[in-house]
Amino acid sequence: MVIILMHTQSAFAAGEPAEPSRTGSAQGGHKKPASASEASETIIVTAARSSLPATSLALNYQVIGGTDLRRDVALYGSMIDAVSARIPAFSPTREKLSGSGETLRGRSLLYEIDGVPQSTPIRDGSRDAYTIDPFFVEKVEVILGSNALQGIGATGGVVNEVTVEGPATDGLAARSLVQGTANRMRTSTVGGKLAGSMAWRHGVFDALVGAAFEGRGAFVDARGRLIGQDGTEGEIQDSRSRSIFARAGVQLRRSGRLELVANHFRLAGNGDYVTIPGNRETGIPASAVSGTTQGLPASANATLLSISYRNSGLLGGTLSAQLFLNRTIDLFGGGIFATFQDARIDPTGKLFDQSENVSRKKGAKFSFERGLPGLERLKLIAGLDMLVDRTAQTLKRTNRKWVPPTTFRSVAPFAQANLELAGGLFRLIGGVRLENVRLNVPDYTTLAFYGSRNVTGGTPAFHRLLENGGIIFEPATGVRAYASYSEGYTVPDVGRILRAVMEPNVMIDRYLDLRPVVSDNREVGVEWKRGAFDASASYFWSSSRLGSILVRNADGIFDVVRQPIQLEGFEARATWRAPLPGLQLSAAVATLVGKTDANGDGRLNEDLDGANIGPDRLNLSAQWEHEPFFLRGTIRRYFPRRFRGQDPRNDFSGYSLLDAEAGYGLGKAQLSIAVSNLLNRQYITYFSDTQGPTDDLHFFAGRGRTIIVGLSRNW
Repeated sequence: MVIILMHTQSAFAAGEPAEPSRTGSAQGGHKKPASASEASETIIVTAARSSLPATSLALNYQVIGGTDLRRDVALYGSMIDAVSARIPAFSPTREKLSGSGETLRGRSLLYEIDGVPQSTPIRDGSRDAYTIDPFFVEKVEVILGSNALQGIGATGGVVNEVTVEGPATDGLAARSLVQGTANRMRTSTVGGKLAGSMAWRHGVFDALVGAAFEGRGAFVDARGRLIGQDGTEGEIQDSRSRSIFARAGVQLRRSGRLELVANHFRLAGNGDYVTIPGNRETGIPASAVSGTTQGLPASANATLLSISYRNSGLLGGTLSAQLFLNRTIDLFGGGIFATFQDARIDPTGKLFDQSENVSRKKGAKFSFERGLPGLERLKLIAGLDMLVDRTAQTLKRTNRKWVPPTTFRSVAPFAQANLELAGGLFRLIGGVRLENVRLNVPDYTTLAFYGSRNVTGGTPAFHRLLENGGIIFEPATGVRAYASYSEGYTVPDVGRILRAVMEPNVMIDRYLDLRPVVSDNREVGVEWKRGAFDASASYFWSSSRLGSILVRNADGIFDVVRQPIQLEGFEARATWRAPLPGLQLSAAVATLVGKTDANGDGRLNEDLDGANIGPDRLNLSAQWEHEPFFLRGTIRRYFPRRFRGQDPRNDFSGYSLLDAEAGYGLGKAQLSIAVSNLLNRQYITYFSDTQGPTDDLHFFAGRGRTIIVGLSRNW
């Protein structure tokens, strides 16, 4: 089961207070909140097919919203880095454009914008985290753990970005942001951002339109050296981006609303630097010098159009409907790779090429919820999801098909039930989703590297009933416990399999293993939320009899390998609002163990590597807020990890980072200064430290001390 936690207040509402980050395990509850502040934090499940509070669902979630989200983005520079920094169960980011190898609870995660999936199931471009500018996101809901209710891809959880809305009252409203960034105060590292939006409401009509533009300089490590560029997967340093966003809505009578959302985002490298290989043996990371990139720099393009209708007073229940179109174009950097060589085109073996992944999605989501007549404590939800994705990966210079144009079709009806018992002391939850998936693969020929094999296409399919269930116990207000079971699913990266066929006379219907990666997630959790102290803890164990992991080949390209996976982990969070007004202390921890059977002997005796699992982590933070001042400091400790069964050179030594930020209110404006890696700690990013023990070209350091100064204002 998945929830998408929708906000109920506009970012432009007059006098809107700063909205705190809310954390907790979504458990059931029947009693009224102990205070008005608790009541104001009630989160209603809407786009997740339920009007029940999130606390009525047996799930673990964390919400970052409002002012907290804007501060986190200002500190870390991007949405994905902000989410990763705050949530210990999220692996460290690569600090690159690609999100390949970034996991939640050791599994893949599903990115959404207002419930619209950003994933590309046929050929994962790993650019899902860069499809909208954070300026247009009001809050982010992170659901931890496997679930299937939102469809493909959420074996580790869901990150849903809820976009900003128009003003709550009639009239005009505007918001602006001017921001500057510097890394060690070097001219080449200077970047800037300019963003603004205008919103309007009149009667039943409302609209919002805005644009954001950002230029990023080169990144520098703690030793003052330029950080190497990932020319193939793509960079966020030395890049420029633009985002255009629009929303329009109309209220239909008392209970209905029709809404249109459009978004276009583009991020492209400037190509002003070339990488100098480092030296792993001596600990020297890859660096960069000014130069011209061969071919076009890597880029990400995403366009979304969504129309939705919601009616909370239809036939005694709530109807939600959404239609969407989504297109992504992911251009990868080029190279003279062995995989791209073809003697018929260039017999010298020096053929340069680069690939482009183009995906076009269209889909629909419908759900209807109401209480059972005569038994109103039982809420029933029925729905239907449909998705069509057509994707191809092409080598642009020579117009060769690396992954043939392949169509993915999914039709999935689902049903959920939520029953309150004993006046809310207990709550039982359960549901099913029938997933029907079919691929349409045309006849095609593989690249010369794979033997120029003629492959006969086909229409492989699978049908799977996915289940979830849970029980919630709430003996007192603010004290809750839950136990749950849920199945999440995804399909393996089909494109990686199709493009790597090397056997002769292959017929896709007999060759392609389209059996889904089904993750069984079992979880128990408790929550305490009384007085000045909030705390939650959960333990989970997750398994897949036929998992999917990434394995790096000799060319540095990752292939998909199907093998069993088992994960178990513990997560805990605590917040104490100290007696000193405005002071808040927080801690969060996550531990994770992942095993797999790499040699097929039936024993899970090898650790998952750094491309498939993150390190254990501890976060400590303290913040103080007293108008007009704000101060916060955060320590992130990434613990060492050894990978049994892997090359010991890929073991992770761990590191700690200190981040700080301060703000000062100037009426309707807010001046902020944020410093990440305040102590200028030298470190190697987790992904590059745990992959490719002989690959000196992709041995990347993390960013040194980085300063971001911003001025935002509501007009």
